[in-house]
Amino acid sequence: MSVAEQAASLRDDVSFLDDWEARFAHLIDLGKALPPLRREEYSEENKVRGCSSQVWLVAEPSPDIPGALRFRGASDAMIVAGLVAMLLHLFSDQQPEDIVAFDAPAFFREIGIADALTPQRSNGLASMLARIRAIASAAQRS
Repeated sequence: MSVAEQAASLRDDVSFLDDWEARFAHLIDLGKALPPLRREEYSEENKVRGCSSQVWLVAEPSPDIPGALRFRGASDAMIVAGLVAMLLHLFSDQQPEDIVAFDAPAFFREIGIADALTPQRSNGLASMLARIRAIASAAQRS
């Protein structure tokens, strides 16, 4: 599925959630479902700077789609882990040019997640998005 199709899937998931308590509970559930990284992947190299919680993102070639990237990640904070899960859903197994072209900040505003985040979590989300876009941009050049 394309990034736009993945975004539509996430949009559908949150559209039935009426209030922020339900949306945050959903984010927490998404974060709890993340598979753990390997011990050695919780490294400084994979750590995302600019997040008040600890966040790690691992990028690798997709084993299923030639030229695409697969992302895996984790966080020590439940809500942030849910944001990581949403980002992984959006961008894993996508072509670098599609990742770079997708307006993720607008998407998170559209589904109402961006407005509900504290300034620290908003900064963390922006840092995670910047890291993913930088990885995708570097992959485009190689």
